[in-house]
Amino acid sequence: MSSSNGPDKSTGQYHSMKGTAVEAVGNLTGSEAWQNSGKQEHAEGEAQYKAAQAEGMAEGVKDQVSGYVSSVTGAVAGDKSKQASGNIQQETGKAQKEANKPT
Repeated sequence: MSSSNGPDKSTGQYHSMKGTAVEAVGNLTGSEAWQNSGKQEHAEGEAQYKAAQAEGMAEGVKDQVSGYVSSVTGAVAGDKSKQASGNIQQETGKAQKEANKPT
């Protein structure tokens, strides 16, 4: 998961949609200021969403690799608990990667 100070997918989507709405109001009223403000907020929201997505993907890769290492280490050492824990971490990382695939 992203840190509280890092990019956030939900906030990015919110600003993207809000920017689109503000731009639409600008288009309806002919206000270039609203159009430009909406375009800017939409672009910033999209950038924040994509940054959060990339961060989530990187964390998923890290968990998947760490889990694999723990699983193999546990198997070699005969530690079933470490092996199982590694398998779980590996699957968690795989799921996180899948959830953060670029669309």
